[in-house]
Formats: sequence, structure tokens, C-alpha cells
Amino acid sequence: MNFNRIVCFDLEMCCWNDGRESRTGEIIEIGVAELDLVTGQIVRRAQYFVKPEHDEVSPFCTELTGIKPDVIDKNGKPLATILKSVEQKFGGRHKIYAAWGRDDAILRAECKAKDLKVPFNEYLNLATLFRLQRHVTNKRCGLRAAMDMAGLEWEGRHHSGYVDAYNLARLAKTLFLPGEPQS
Repeated sequence: MNFNRIVCFDLEMCCWNDGRESRTGEIIEIGVAELDLVTGQIVRRAQYFVKPEHDEVSPFCTELTGIKPDVIDKNGKPLATILKSVEQKFGGRHKIYAAWGRDDAILRAECKAKDLKVPFNEYLNLATLFRLQRHVTNKRCGLRAAMDMAGLEWEGRHHSGYVDAYNLARLAKTLFLPGEPQS
């Protein structure tokens, strides 16, 4: 296990605002940013678009995430292909993966439904870690609010997996390397 790196990831899923019982569906984007805990640098980033098998990108989803159906049609690949790419590029089971909240549970559930292997063994919920370190009692503290509390300015479009993973890695730096200058 490589304890010198944390692979931060963020998922975006199909979503609707039309009263459906399930408000989120299949994964359509995985953003990844790898933080080197020795140098304090974000050393690798990637954005993967996932072609859903059963869902489609709604107008509401496009408005929220900026992901258009034609982007998924053109650039999306099956989740199995994406997970293999993540595992190869980011070290898979040899690294610690982290997200804000329970993106691991979402990924595990979709992997189970599609009979796929989850690309990691070790997972950290950085929302819980942040609340413990900062003594935050609000259970609904989002990533953007946490960044404000940490004195970090948000960079990019919110609800982009690529951007959210990058900002999460920047916040993770404050949790694991608190004396380091922030970028």
C-alpha cells in the first residue's frame, strides 16, 4: 500500500427534478486528482465520461453538471472500461482513495449491479475527517462550505467531477499537510 498518495475522486450521476422516486441514477462522470503527501503537489488529474446503460442525461442534469448528452454519446465509455483506466493510471488497490461523503457506496452499488470490481480497497470519507478535525457539527457541510472554512477559494465549475476532485485534493492537503502553503 502506498501511504504517500491519496487519490481523490468525485462522481456525477444522471439526475432529474421531475418527481422520480430515485433522484440520481447511473454514473456519468468520474473526476480524479492524486495528491502526493510528501511534496504536497497534485501530481495527476483525469476526467472520465461514463456511458450509462439504462439512464439518460436529463436537461436538469445538464444544467446542474454542465454535461450534455452529446458529450456522453461522443466521449462516454462503459463503466468497466473507465474503472480499468482509473486502476491502471492511479494505482488501484495500491493507493488510498478518498471522496467527499459516500461516493464509495455509490460506486460500490453500481459495480455490484453491473458485476464489476471496485478499483480500490482503502477508502477515506474526507467529509467525516474534516468535521472531526474542525469540530464541525453540521452534518450537511458540503465541500464548497468546507473549502470556505479552510480559507480556500473554489476553483472552477461546481458539480463537475473533474473540478470537484481537484478542489477536494486541495482541501485534503489542508487535512494531511496542515503546515504547507496552500495553492
